[in-house]
Amino acid sequence: MTFQPIWPWWIIGPVILASLALLGWTAVRPASRAAASRGAASKAGATRRAWLLPAALVGLLLLAAVRPGVSGGSVRAAAADLNVFFVVDTTSSIAAEDYGNGGTRLDGVRKDIMAIAAELAGARFSLVTFDSQAVVRMPLTTDASALDTLTAVLEPQVTVYSTGSSVTVARTVLNERLKAARDSHPERPRIVYYLGDGEQTSGKQPEPIRVDESLVNGGAVLGYGTAEGGRMKEKASYSADGGASYIQDRSGGSTGDAVSRIDEDKLREIAAQLGVPYVHRTAADAVAPMMQAAKPGALKDTSESLEGRVELYWAPALAAFVLALWESLRVLRQLRQLKPAKKEASA
Repeated sequence: MTFQPIWPWWIIGPVILASLALLGWTAVRPASRAAASRGAASKAGATRRAWLLPAALVGLLLLAAVRPGVSGGSVRAAAADLNVFFVVDTTSSIAAEDYGNGGTRLDGVRKDIMAIAAELAGARFSLVTFDSQAVVRMPLTTDASALDTLTAVLEPQVTVYSTGSSVTVARTVLNERLKAARDSHPERPRIVYYLGDGEQTSGKQPEPIRVDESLVNGGAVLGYGTAEGGRMKEKASYSADGGASYIQDRSGGSTGDAVSRIDEDKLREIAAQLGVPYVHRTAADAVAPMMQAAKPGALKDTSESLEGRVELYWAPALAAFVLALWESLRVLRQLRQLKPAKKEASA
């Protein structure tokens, strides 16, 4: 049996120890009090029964949190032993509505990330996003479900924080991640997918990414948007959803809705700096051309199957749910049996 905890062991280990210590203290303290009073045996037994259910619930939830599993099954590997880095533009312009039939560019980004991950089953994935600054959203991991979850919740930058951004602001973070991956596992090819619209809004020319050619073995720059451009909805907060007005163009005395247009020349420059091809993406494009452009020789296509893993976290999670439901029903029955206190007769 193997474990893949939802948090790193250095976090979840102390949580488990603290939970066990708290449960032990909760069990011993009331029992010692009961032993010092009348009816020690019956009270101690009742005390043990009272804390047994919470202890079982905590234990089951902790077991689910470390995600136990066993080897079993297999997954088809389109490429073996790859490190894949997604560098994603999350500036306000990625919300421009010129992808497909009224969709946003971010819709296309989400769709293509998930398609690439499906094609490269068995690889290790990392997600880096950038707007006014670059952030590592997910370090390299084989957990494709975590990538799917993070991709699904990607949102543009809050509009009021948009003060101008550079299309190469992620260069330092990307270089650091690539070098770390090379130093730890030099035998694994490093694939970079840059997904954005190339719109530079910082008012200055973007600094070159300057990535050592030995750090990138393949990938592509994927461009989203049209020359006609599209309007962008304002983002009031990361929890805001729907009903927002469009961002207004206040540059040079202009009025009306702001329009964002793809800058393919910038994207081609970034592709040249990374040493990968540039591919424009639309809603109607298939997955195959995008993958074929990403230096297929470096991807080392294989027909091998990788050993799969059967997740077992659902079993303790289900047991915890059943126990919690049973306890809730028991409490409800006890509440129904309670009789209202009779009012004392007035003197």
